[in-house]
Amino acid sequence: MPAQFTLNPQILKGVPLFSLFSDAQLAQLLTCVQHRSYPRNAFILRAGEETDALYLVLSGRVKVLIPDEEGHEVILSIIGPQEYFGEMGLLDDQSRSASVETLESCEMLRLSKAGFTNILKDNFELAMLIIRNLVKRLREADRKIESLALIDVYGRVARLLIDMAKNQEGKWVVEHAPPKQEIARMIGASREMVSRVVKDLQGKGLIRAEKRRIYVLDKQSMQKRASTRHGERRHS
Repeated sequence: MPAQFTLNPQILKGVPLFSLFSDAQLAQLLTCVQHRSYPRNAFILRAGEETDALYLVLSGRVKVLIPDEEGHEVILSIIGPQEYFGEMGLLDDQSRSASVETLESCEMLRLSKAGFTNILKDNFELAMLIIRNLVKRLREADRKIESLALIDVYGRVARLLIDMAKNQEGKWVVEHAPPKQEIARMIGASREMVSRVVKDLQGKGLIRAEKRRIYVLDKQSMQKRASTRHGERRHS
């Protein structure tokens, strides 16, 4: 993103959340949106703070996290370009339930609470997009609870990689794969266990790791691994 950043309707039009807006609605939105730049490892939001805005990621990635009972960091999700966060607090007027920290330098749009409320009130399509996104995150939370309760660490790693992989010309690829320590924090396991699982998955030819990319080579077998329950054993 260039240093001389100019916010205009075309940038907003390129954000899926606002892609159906009319020119008049985009013009209204421009009055409520501010551009923000953040360096790597910067906290954008902290748990417990007052909710005052919706944030949309233009470039870069952030992690949503909470501390566990021992004060360690638990990563709830990773959010990248064209995604957004902060909408839940704007809808229920509660304080932030989690913190958000940048994983790399980021460019964002900040939509004020007042602006968000006014636009949501007059735009049914936007309201439905927000609702669908909330439902999606609720389903993801249910899956994570199920994973932590029923699925072994091997299965949790497999499920996470499948969920993060995107189809690129017929190949399933995890771009910007998180370091093993972050994967461990996302699935509630130790780094050492994650390292063993990743090594084993590679040894069996199910994945291939290259720098910050992970290729899912055998998605069907990975899906079987992702459904492994505590106490079950699968051999391949």
